[in-house]
Amino acid sequence: MSDESRHHRTAVVIPAAGRGVRLGPGAPKALRALNGTPMLVHAVRAMAASRAVSLVVVVAPPDGAPEVKRLLDAHALPERTDYLVVPGGDSRQESVRLGLEALPDGIDTVLVHDAARPLVPVDTVDAVIEAVREGAVAVVPGLPLADTVKQVEAAAKGEPEPVVATPERATLRAVQTPQGFARDALVRAHETVTGNVTDDASMVEQLGLPVVVVAGHEEAFKVTRPLDLVLAEAVLARRRANDGF
Repeated sequence: MSDESRHHRTAVVIPAAGRGVRLGPGAPKALRALNGTPMLVHAVRAMAASRAVSLVVVVAPPDGAPEVKRLLDAHALPERTDYLVVPGGDSRQESVRLGLEALPDGIDTVLVHDAARPLVPVDTVDAVIEAVREGAVAVVPGLPLADTVKQVEAAAKGEPEPVVATPERATLRAVQTPQGFARDALVRAHETVTGNVTDDASMVEQLGLPVVVVAGHEEAFKVTRPLDLVLAEAVLARRRANDGF
């Protein structure tokens, strides 16, 4: 480990306690196989591919920590990166908080990554870490939107929804993970912010702290529906053909 890494230790928290109902019945989404390997293993390997990451904390379903630990033990991971499995909570927010509580002293930078984004390139991981190390409190990777976005007035399911505004697309970004944080700021957000939040960066925003966006990557998409699995398999096939991945 370099001197720089010793002074700026980075850990990743991966909440993987969700059931993933949109992928249909069966195993939790994070444990679904992708090219014969569970998505969670792909996600852990993606984070561990960064030489800056020294620890990955996987937050398992409340009753599934032993199973997840056996799963990770059975798959090869980079030797330089330790991993820890802890039981999660009833919500994503609670699971991230439990992951944060499991971090040892000496961790300065914390990434939070979706287990359902198994193919994020290491360059994206490193860009997020670097931005935090350069002084940003919170960093998210994001992509410009390809589609025009309409803000609508909510209507009953199946009913037409009136359009109330068309936001300027050039100022919008589709946010991905891993999201990176100064540890103290993220811990404070989880201690003070309550209510329904969609990501950890929005919690930091509610503290009045700045959040910045770095370039995301099209392969860091979230595997949510069956069609996403097909796309993920295609990405892996291309990587094997081009890079021997």
